[in-house]
Amino acid sequence: MTPTLVRQHHAHPASPPQPDGTARARDWAEIQERMLVPLYEAVYERLETGPGTRLLGLGCGSGLALLMAAARGAQVAGTERDPRRLDLARERLLPAYDEGGAAAGAPRLGRGPEDVAAPGGPAFTLVTAFDPQTYAEGDPVPLLAAAGAAAERGSPVVLAGWGPAERCATSAVLRVASRPADGPPDGDGTPDGWRPGGRDDLEDLAHRAGLRPDGSGRVACPFGYAGMENALRGLMSTGLFDAAVAATDPEQVEKELTEALHPHLRADGTVWMPNVFRYLIARV
Repeated sequence: MTPTLVRQHHAHPASPPQPDGTARARDWAEIQERMLVPLYEAVYERLETGPGTRLLGLGCGSGLALLMAAARGAQVAGTERDPRRLDLARERLLPAYDEGGAAAGAPRLGRGPEDVAAPGGPAFTLVTAFDPQTYAEGDPVPLLAAAGAAAERGSPVVLAGWGPAERCATSAVLRVASRPADGPPDGDGTPDGWRPGGRDDLEDLAHRAGLRPDGSGRVACPFGYAGMENALRGLMSTGLFDAAVAATDPEQVEKELTEALHPHLRADGTVWMPNVFRYLIARV
């Protein structure tokens, strides 16, 4: 698409001030988190999640997937590294309990598996890691190992990731985030930015974490937004573009994102990107 067409048909207003961490967590909860609802539903249906399920959600975000499992009768716990998202998960999941979630059966929420495993209580029977970012940063093996240690022997651990790039319209948009990855690695030896997943990434990760692959599936998870501003806020809330922002500036990243989203802008002003996500069921 040429710059002339962009200026003529899709002029973008001056960028508003960048949201603080709390506002961005709200954008995640209100806009972006729901994009994977078809994935949550497919996994819960396949694994017959319900009464008797003791679920540990790794990278639980602001708690939507946990809420859906709780509605099926599961007892849920979740971990989340972003303290603001974790606060929103507490708002969603603990309204009927005291602040610490100490009541019997209350959802347990914390930063890691060691924070939510009930001392002396029953082990988890299902572990999920729906958000690929949960294990895309740093070494995810210790996190999965800790989760596996808190689960019953033979319990399923579900890992999720992007499907083939040619079946994920959002892949082209996320390449805006991959540019810093083309440069030198950061201080810990890993590249910044987004990279597309490989065909066997989930299986390789499962094996490294001492898990046994035991089935997989694919789910259509279209990303749909009410408009361009809504799409920008949702995508920026993922944190995937932070490295690109640090390498350039927020306005430049927003401009590139807007241009990348234009092919997905529909006549009614909404933004629609069909995607396929893949999930792997592994066993502890």
